[in-house]
Amino acid sequence: MLERRFASAPRIALAVVATVAVLGAVGCAAASEVRLPDPAAGFDYQLGGPYAPPPGATTIARDRTAEPAGAGYDICYVNGFQTQPDASKRLAAEHPELLVQHGGGPLADPGWPDEFLFDTSSAAKRRALSDLVGAWIVGCADAGYDAVEIDNLDSYTRSEGALQRDDNLALAAEYARIAHDSGLAIGQKNTADQSKRLRGLGYDFAVTESCAEFDECGAYTAVYDVVLDIEYTDEIGEAGFDDACASADRPPTMILRDHDLTTPGSADYAYRSCAG
Repeated sequence: MLERRFASAPRIALAVVATVAVLGAVGCAAASEVRLPDPAAGFDYQLGGPYAPPPGATTIARDRTAEPAGAGYDICYVNGFQTQPDASKRLAAEHPELLVQHGGGPLADPGWPDEFLFDTSSAAKRRALSDLVGAWIVGCADAGYDAVEIDNLDSYTRSEGALQRDDNLALAAEYARIAHDSGLAIGQKNTADQSKRLRGLGYDFAVTESCAEFDECGAYTAVYDVVLDIEYTDEIGEAGFDDACASADRPPTMILRDHDLTTPGSADYAYRSCAG
């Protein structure tokens, strides 16, 4: 569930309503009106568990298994290219054909060994995955979320050659179509080098991790008006976060969290925003 992968945008006072033409894997999908996050609003990233948002935070991201926060704008986390840890064994047993197989079993993400990589290598497999993950995206809409963020597009970089970038992008385009057809905005998650292509495929905004730490923020702000960045205490640190907040090139929305995204009451819990 918790993923870490290793030009300033204009500030907008109100939430943006965008008309987006989504390019699917095999053509153009119908335009769909979606509401985007307000880049001037406070933000929190709650994948480690839901809790009452910090004061001033009205844009809240939570795992798809959690209820929306209802504080103003809700983003639903969907792991679109790998299994979630609690479902890995079940999916390996029920759908081995949808997972990259290597050495007699499903290939795991080396950084997250309890997550298996989805196999996007054929059109038939991508159709099956769009049915599987598409149901989760529709579930986010049914639960009352405003948007989805799709994680692990860059699984091809960890696939030992089994997956290709363009196959993952084709599936990403289908996820955008499903999201927009469901009335949801869709956020790019990480994979800075593919920002322009994903914007062209209909992605509406970006959720980024450690873009200041890894000097990637400009790749997102060059193509998106809304970039929601999370920095981590064990990477950039408090002093580094202060410096990032003072930078003229940072995204308008940037927060500092503990790496495991724990809930208040945990000894490791940390939350700060550049807005204070």
